[in-house]
Amino acid sequence: MIEVGKQAPDFELVSHLAGTKFTLNQFKGQKNVMLVFYPLDWTPT
Repeated sequence: MIEVGKQAPDFELVSHLAGTKFTLNQFKGQKNVMLVFYPLDWTPT
């Protein structure tokens, strides 16, 4: 787990719409980033 107040590590995600890759670092100092994870209705989580 990341401690509160610590910087998040860089990671890469792929857009499900266009297949575009995004990294957290590409937004550093430019945008606020909020990630929300939630299970889909058909997943066991």
